[in-house]
Amino acid sequence: MGLMEKARFYNPRTGETEEIDVEYYAEKFSEEDFWSKVKSKIKSAGLQLIYKAMQLYYATENPNCPTKVKAGIYAALGYFIAPFDFLPDFMPFAGYTDDLSAILLATMMAQAYIDDEVREKARQKLGSIFGRKILENLPEEQAA
Repeated sequence: MGLMEKARFYNPRTGETEEIDVEYYAEKFSEEDFWSKVKSKIKSAGLQLIYKAMQLYYATENPNCPTKVKAGIYAALGYFIAPFDFLPDFMPFAGYTDDLSAILLATMMAQAYIDDEVREKARQKLGSIFGRKILENLPEEQAA
């Protein structure tokens, strides 16, 4: 068994809390698939979800970020990349709600490692991929 075996998520489709295999999704994470998903899903997933996912990605570069937190981040990003999860991403309105839950849970876990440098790297990457104008749609963030 690894660092994290199972996590529980509320499934709005069934109205129940379900377990997911965290290690399975952590193994599904790859940088190539992550950047591909970011580039192709900005409109359907939403700017805020993409921005939070990018913050998590850059938080893993923090040398003080513990392995257990990195494993949780990679699991959340692997779940985000997976096209077929509790709520398939192509479902109108609901398709990214489970992805959002995974990203928000990982963000809470990694909050201490999402500093101004991480936020700036995420903003810069968003600007380089989608153009600087998109940054106008991000709210100003307060330092933690």
